[in-house]
Amino acid sequence: MAKIFRRRGLVATALTGVLAVGLAACGGDDGGSGGGEDGPIRIGTSLPLTGEFSQPGLAAQQGYEVWQEMINAEGGLLGRDVELVVKDDASNQNTIVADYNALISQEEVDLLLGTFSSLLNLPASAVAEKNQMLYVEPAGGSPEMFSRGFKYLFFTQQATADLQGKLFAEYLAGLPEGEKPETAAYPSIDDPFALPAVEGMREIMEAGGIETVYTETYAIDTKNFDSIVTSMKSEDADVVVHGSVFEDGVGMVRAMLKADFKPQWLYQTTAPSLGEQYADAIGPENTEGILFGISHSPKANTPGNEEFVAKYEEMFGGEPPEDAADAFASGQVLAAAVEAVGDLEDQTAMADWLRENSVETILGDLSWNEDGSPTGEFLIGQWQGDSVEFVLPESIATTDTFIQGWQPGGTG
Repeated sequence: MAKIFRRRGLVATALTGVLAVGLAACGGDDGGSGGGEDGPIRIGTSLPLTGEFSQPGLAAQQGYEVWQEMINAEGGLLGRDVELVVKDDASNQNTIVADYNALISQEEVDLLLGTFSSLLNLPASAVAEKNQMLYVEPAGGSPEMFSRGFKYLFFTQQATADLQGKLFAEYLAGLPEGEKPETAAYPSIDDPFALPAVEGMREIMEAGGIETVYTETYAIDTKNFDSIVTSMKSEDADVVVHGSVFEDGVGMVRAMLKADFKPQWLYQTTAPSLGEQYADAIGPENTEGILFGISHSPKANTPGNEEFVAKYEEMFGGEPPEDAADAFASGQVLAAAVEAVGDLEDQTAMADWLRENSVETILGDLSWNEDGSPTGEFLIGQWQGDSVEFVLPESIATTDTFIQGWQPGGTG
């Protein structure tokens, strides 16, 4: 089991047992409030339930639904049931702006929760900021998110994107000569989370003496990765650091297997965190040794995690993907701020409270800088067998085994 990591300072109760929510409407357009101070607290979000980001978007919806189910079972928020109002932004930046404006002005929701990806959270958080509403989001870690001087924005993972692969990059750069890879390739989707994650790793690895032999940024609707793989293979890259979301992550692995290109190390952002969906898509025999930055493990011994995993399995079957856990943690953070302030009206006070306190979540204790960026450190996960283990940092590793490289067992 993983060891718990804890931060110093004030810690608000996770409210995993106190937060219980009630998800009521999905994609609803039946506006209006939930019945005044005696009715449910209505919390609005728009998620990419269709389109390019639908896999992680659906996982985030599941995480919100588990949070709602649990908090309502425990008596609700401020003694009132929670009702989720969920819209589908179709992975589109224009649609999500319209959705959040509608949630505020037409649905008249009491609170907001964020969407998936920095690409969508960038415009959505601007709508919340304009309306002075707290915006707690589970999947928008691009440094650009926190460069705008926003006061109501809070990210509920451990660190921003540029630090996602820091521990693994430092691990490779620190290997002794003879074991250290010599060359690396850095393909990435044109995404505000993936790009800084890849760039952060490249800077560390170059400083450590690992030569960059290939870089490429491709459009989000790219479906064919053959030419990218051909280039990486011709450059004989020892390491591939791939900035991916989901479908492109799967497509890249399939193309690599088809071309019989098997670099010593393979690191991808986001895609490998999608659990069984990812394994099924590339073939379970091909996951062995793939690494990625991760915020959550079903095995983590963090407060409330066991209950979350059990409820997820009950509601949806299987282990929860990372995006579901991140969304659940967003619910925990939102609830902690609401309970601390004691009403729904003063959302400026909620934001001030979060800047001054840490919150205990299933991801561990979270705290924030003035700009809403988190102050912690990502974990490094690795596919081992049919599950994911934490391998870095060593202090909270869930296994003593660190597989030295990608070991695909099939040809895709």
